[in-house]
Amino acid sequence: MDNVYAPGRNHLFVPGPVNIPEPVLRAMNRNNEDYRSPAIPAMTKVLLEDVKKIFKTTTGTPFMIPTTGTGAWESALTNTLSPGDRIVSFLIGQFSLLWIDQQQRLNFKVDVVESEWGQGANLDILASKIAEDTAHTIKAVCIVHNETATGVTNNLATVRKILDHYRHPALFLVDGVSSICALDFRMDEWGVDVALTGSQKALSLPTGIGIVCASPKALEASKTAKSVRVFFDWNDYLKFYKMGTYWPYTPSIQLLYGLRAALDLLFEEGLDNVIARHSRLGKATRLAVEAWGLKNCTQKEEWVSDTVTAVLVPPYIDSTEIVRRAWKRYNLSLGLGLNKIAGKVFRIGHLGNLNELQLLGCLAGVEMVLRDVGYPVKLGSGVAAASAYLQNNIPLIPSRV
Repeated sequence: MDNVYAPGRNHLFVPGPVNIPEPVLRAMNRNNEDYRSPAIPAMTKVLLEDVKKIFKTTTGTPFMIPTTGTGAWESALTNTLSPGDRIVSFLIGQFSLLWIDQQQRLNFKVDVVESEWGQGANLDILASKIAEDTAHTIKAVCIVHNETATGVTNNLATVRKILDHYRHPALFLVDGVSSICALDFRMDEWGVDVALTGSQKALSLPTGIGIVCASPKALEASKTAKSVRVFFDWNDYLKFYKMGTYWPYTPSIQLLYGLRAALDLLFEEGLDNVIARHSRLGKATRLAVEAWGLKNCTQKEEWVSDTVTAVLVPPYIDSTEIVRRAWKRYNLSLGLGLNKIAGKVFRIGHLGNLNELQLLGCLAGVEMVLRDVGYPVKLGSGVAAASAYLQNNIPLIPSRV
């Protein structure tokens, strides 16, 4: 028995971990197997090919590592760079801050480009740094595609244009933890050298698989990178890929079956349709926030995220109390404000296996919580704004036409 039982379902609207669909839960409900038997390598081979589709790459090499996004970060860095290498990294929120901390602790020389939280990466500064670096001392550009703490999405295509314009050979490393499988992501087209994501976000799995995809250029860089790595070493995986057994150490059998089911669901819906659904959910949430008379933490329309919305609250309200009361009274889980925006924002996650009616239930709950904490919201205002938009934009379910 759950020691915090509440009737009905928990309304999980944090920006990860997210709701796990029933087919995925059923797929994972199985006993352990011998991963050296023919069955697991056969499944792994197909999974590796299918994982490339969510990154939109035909040339990348994927690694499915039993870890979190943080481990995937470390894998991306240590396999391609050497201690003392100069890199450019953008500080725009809590998760980009944590990645920069990791970069510094791994002894890279980090040029930190900091923006106000709620703004995107300052790509004008990047352009200046790349233009000035005629000696090509910058070895990598690291950027978080979607900053989950502030609800900010960065323009990756522009980063690639800057590198190409100045014919700069720096590696392009991207954290796509809260974007891949939900936002438009094009690894090959945008010339991304290493992209990574985590199973607990838009893939709608439990935490436990960090998926890293490396371009041919990144694999070549790994041959000379001098950073120490053991558990995250791509070379160990590549050896087992050649042998046809795929795993240098024990994988989670249950998560592999879950990943198979999760990918099947994504492909059945169609990746472009998945991205369009997230676009609708993001737009509906922002319309609700506007109807409540509140503001989005994201400062410009060009940066808004379709996977998470960070909502600014008036100074007389502690957003932590909103999150606490939502869980205690309404069985609704919302995201806290983190670090320098703690107490100032709450976050609504709208990513993964989620539909429009589920979102409307969340928005109704948020309205009641806002009233509870003393904010004079008109009940139904945000739900009405979101409903009006969704009613005009939700397509028929293809399998039921």
